[in-house]
Amino acid sequence: MSYIKWFEDHAAKHKKVVQKLLAEGLDKEAIISYFDFENMVKNEPDFCPLYKEENEDGGIGKKCHDMEHLNCYLCACPNFRFKDEGVEEREGKTVYSFCAIDSKEGRQGVYGDKIHQDCSHCTVPHHVSYVRKHFDTEWKKIMKACRL
Repeated sequence: MSYIKWFEDHAAKHKKVVQKLLAEGLDKEAIISYFDFENMVKNEPDFCPLYKEENEDGGIGKKCHDMEHLNCYLCACPNFRFKDEGVEEREGKTVYSFCAIDSKEGRQGVYGDKIHQDCSHCTVPHHVSYVRKHFDTEWKKIMKACRL
């Protein structure tokens, strides 16, 4: 799946959940709280494929990042940059994605002749404080700088 396909598909899923919550009269804090991992696994099982996977305790719902209070509101990070055609060439390899803030927890993964950002150890967008700071009911608005 291309970055743009994932981006557009996820934006549509996110919008559907947020519109439902707004129709129920939820405010910013209640919406953010609704996106807590444990609640999303239970109430929105189709939001993320990991929600249906077995976790280390044998239960359903595998976290994308090893952190106690994982919030799924952003899912992706506003600091992630991508271009399906490639961003640049580096030493004979094509860079397809990178971190705009060069997070110390992230790294560039080399996969043959392709370079992609590996955010698996970075938890920046999954902290409630970060979500509050960047909150908007329009996920694409928060993520607008991601597409190059």
